[in-house]
Amino acid sequence: MDQSSSLTERIERIDPHRSLVKPGEEDLMVETSENARRFFADVLPMLARYHAAMREMEVRFEIIDRDLSVRRHRNPIHHVESRVKDPRGVYEKLARYGKPQTVANAERYVMDIAGVRVICSYIHDVYELCEMLKRHDDLEVVNIKDYVANPKPNGYRSLHMIVKIPVHFVDRTDMIPVEVQIRTIAMDFWASLEHELKYKAVSEVAGIDSYDELRDCSRIIRNVESRMRILAQALDAE
Repeated sequence: MDQSSSLTERIERIDPHRSLVKPGEEDLMVETSENARRFFADVLPMLARYHAAMREMEVRFEIIDRDLSVRRHRNPIHHVESRVKDPRGVYEKLARYGKPQTVANAERYVMDIAGVRVICSYIHDVYELCEMLKRHDDLEVVNIKDYVANPKPNGYRSLHMIVKIPVHFVDRTDMIPVEVQIRTIAMDFWASLEHELKYKAVSEVAGIDSYDELRDCSRIIRNVESRMRILAQALDAE
């Protein structure tokens, strides 16, 4: 990738003006319960606030990437993806948590309403970006889950953070949580494949133990990334 390209050009995000109802669900309000219909209407202003928090976090990473490009002449961030859950996604998550579906509970219990995924080249970039966020005194790091050092049983690897970021509105400043996932290109490739296989019918992967295959692939990727890190360190030393 052209090192001079702006991270702005590499940010993939939802259109804030698009409908928050998924295609094919235009009659959502008719088919669902009265409580759901009320929730879908009430939650929209809250989702607009979380969209603003998502944008603030995107800009934060753009500034970091530009600064490191000037200082080190390389862009550690390959690209950024982001999204805000739609009303149904928030509603269903509260149901899985066994919580009443209210806007207050959504704000209290659902920490990944706004999400930003940062894709890096190398593992050391993942940890460095995490440490940089931790040093920002205006951010509140709620929790960190390191699935890079401690992969999930199926082989999933990524570093997850819940970070509250200040968002300045007309009459107030809110600290709004954003889920930040930081991973390498190889980890992202693995996660994309795992996501696709999870929703495939069993017949489509007949004869293949996809769980074991994915776990083995994750182990291989981990070994390759360790070797690539040696090459990256050699390049940085030049």
